[in-house]
Amino acid sequence: MSEDRRTTALPKYVQLSELLIRDIAAGRLADGSRLPPERDLSKQMNVSIGTLRKALARIEEMGLLERIQGSGNYVRAREGVPSVYSLLRIELVTGGGLPTAELLSVDRLPKPEGAPFFGPSDEGWRFRRLRFLNETPAAMEEIWLDASRAESVVRSEVSESLYVFYREKLDLVIARAEDRVSLAPMPSWVDARLAVPAGAAAGYIERVSRDTAHAPVEYSRTWFNTQTVHYVSRMGTQ
Repeated sequence: MSEDRRTTALPKYVQLSELLIRDIAAGRLADGSRLPPERDLSKQMNVSIGTLRKALARIEEMGLLERIQGSGNYVRAREGVPSVYSLLRIELVTGGGLPTAELLSVDRLPKPEGAPFFGPSDEGWRFRRLRFLNETPAAMEEIWLDASRAESVVRSEVSESLYVFYREKLDLVIARAEDRVSLAPMPSWVDARLAVPAGAAAGYIERVSRDTAHAPVEYSRTWFNTQTVHYVSRMGTQ
């Protein structure tokens, strides 16, 4: 793991709970299934018992886990659970996958030509990242934040989750996002670890994200490897 990913990583218990949340959503952990005993699960996940219990307590608070004294921990699947990565729609082909990201660059630049409106400034903060799922290189990400939302950005403070960084450092909450999914050539700045050459066909997501006042504040482009990653949107009725 690179230094960037180590220094910006979410706490281990949050990472573990996010992995469990995504596995439940993907059906890899079925509703009603019993988790392995905590000592066995901590060994499988390579974490301490204390870290595992903090992760389980977090998903229990979300209503995704029921602890039955003397019996064990049982999955309780439900939709619409807010979490750190609830708006991340790419998953491994096999389902789920713990999201991590390596920040490649952050720059203040004129907004890209042809971009939809995402704030009043003529400039934006551009974040380029390599996205991983379960340590598998999955996608290239280019995220633009309207420059009026941040006078400066300190690279070392940029969390692995940009939405956490926005909330904690910029007092900005992303409340909703709209995605448009298609195919597009992989960009020239693609990282070799993705194993998809520049110009090759890739899955492509354009997103405009809005704050709690419904104002557009962020524009992003994601190119993903369709051999290892799917775009997944789950829907249900009340």
